[in-house]
Parts: sequence; structure tokens; C-alpha cells
Amino acid sequence: MSDPVFRSKLRDDLEAFISQKRASGYPYHTSSKVLGYLDTMIAEDYPDCSTLSKEICDAWIRKCSVLHQNTLLRRVTPVRQFAKYLVGTGKSAYIIPSGIPRKQIRYDAHIFTEAELKAFFTSIDACKKSHFSPLRCYVIPVIFRLIYTCGLRASEARLLRTDDIDLSTGKIFIRESKGWEARIVFVSDDMLDLLCRYDRIIRDTYPDRTAFFPNQSGDYYSKSTLDEWFHEFWDKLPEAAVTKGNPPRVHDFRHSYCVYRLNQWVREHADLNALYPYLSEFMGHSSFADTDYYLTLAEPFYSEFESRMYSVNASILPEVPHED
Repeated sequence: MSDPVFRSKLRDDLEAFISQKRASGYPYHTSSKVLGYLDTMIAEDYPDCSTLSKEICDAWIRKCSVLHQNTLLRRVTPVRQFAKYLVGTGKSAYIIPSGIPRKQIRYDAHIFTEAELKAFFTSIDACKKSHFSPLRCYVIPVIFRLIYTCGLRASEARLLRTDDIDLSTGKIFIRESKGWEARIVFVSDDMLDLLCRYDRIIRDTYPDRTAFFPNQSGDYYSKSTLDEWFHEFWDKLPEAAVTKGNPPRVHDFRHSYCVYRLNQWVREHADLNALYPYLSEFMGHSSFADTDYYLTLAEPFYSEFESRMYSVNASILPEVPHED
């Protein structure tokens, strides 16, 4: 994934800031792209400006104000971090207040039913070769199954490197996770077999590839490509026409994995006190509060869930305000 080419008078500072982030262990791919957009605006509208001023920051916020609240947050946060870096190095910079933009909006997740999952995976298994994307018929069935069966974020799956996956043990090292905390997950035997068969096919085309899921250029697929693939197959299914609530997204496979895992433990009368911290770590959550969200999604699936949750230690599962 190539970095943006900076052109403004802040280019040296931008490059130094990104280098510092990566030296600290942060991949900083998406945020560097955001800073690239900022740099383009500065180079075009403020070509003589060598300071990250309030005027520039206000213009950036206005430019992004038409975006969804959550997208706006992702456009502002890297700029705020960059400003703090500049101030830390003794330079002048305007730091966007932490209350701008408002808090991220929680999206109501769609939990796929078993029938919906079966229909979707059957559909992608019938994916045909494309002249424009000859590898997609191999990538699509594998990457979506990996996202669902391991509860991965889409970015974690598409940015996997070949050396992140141990095909002899099924161990996967997740580098780019929300909160930037690396973690290890293990795949099932069936998923491992699928990954091995996929890898043998792809190696014929890209024997020395870095990306485990390479596009035509050997680079990583973009988020928009996975979204397009999902809707290409999902939107044609009869199940899509009767879905209630928010329309499903790729990220909802992750939500569904977590809910089904919780429900499975309830059916098996497992010790939720003991297993809950492991689930939180497996999902890459930075706190139990992030995992608590799934409790509100799991309860309607099984009548016994609510009564079982009363036995879970309140110190482990604190009550989460609705807006969180």
C-alpha cells in the first residue's frame, strides 16, 4: 500500500510524523491517506502556508462536514494528532478541540440468520472468473469466510501478509487491529484447509507475494472493493429483500460471529465468567465495554440468555449506557 506524495510546505513534518507513528508500531495506512488529502487541500488552497493554522483546520472541517459523522471523525482525528505532534516538537499548530466532531454514532448491527449466511456463502461459491479481476473467484469465498469464522474486521483480513499466517498450525497474527493492539487468532481445521488450498492456487500467479489476498497489481484490496463484492452477491439474494432494520454490511459478519459465539456458550452451559475475557481479547477489543455491546444483540436469540447473564460478575460486565 503506497503512501501519499506530499506537496505542501508541511510535507517534511507530515513525513516525519508518519515515520514516528510507524516506528512506534502503528501501521498508520488509512490515517496517512487522510493526511494526504489534507496536504492536497493545503497545497492547492494555502500554497504559501507552512503552519497548521486554525484557518486551515476550519477549512478542512468544512470540507468534510458533508460526510457521515463517523467518517468525519476519522478525517479529523489524524489532523488533531498531527497538530499535537507539531506542538510537541516546538512548532506552532492549531489543535482541533476534542469535542469536534461529536462522538461516534453506534450503528445498529445486522445479525445474519443461519439462512442468510448459508445463502450468501452459497452465492459467493458460485463466483466466476473475471477478465478484469482473474483472482477474485478464489479470493471472495475465502476472505469472507475468514472474516466471519474469526470475527475479523474487514481491514484485518484484507491487509494480511503471507508471513502473518502459519499454514501449518492455523495461527494468524493480526497486525492492524482497532486500538492498534496486535493479537493472535487460530482458525478451525476446515478454514485452515481452505486457506491452504487457496494459497497453493495463488502462489502459481504470485510466488513471492506479500499480500495474502493480492489484487491484480499484487497489492492489498481496498475497503471499497470488499464492500462492492458484498453487495454484488448479497443484494441479489431473496433474503436481502426481506431484511429488516439497517442494511447489512461486511462488518456485520464480525458482529454475527461474536453473537453466535455467545449464544453457543449459553446453549453449552459454559462458564461465561471464565470465557468472556478470552472473547474480548480474541475480538481485539481494548476494553470489556466494547464486548458488552454484543450482549444486547445476543439476548433476543435465546430466552435463557438474559437469566444466564445475571450470573456474570458485574465487575467484569459493567452496565453500559445506551449511547455507548
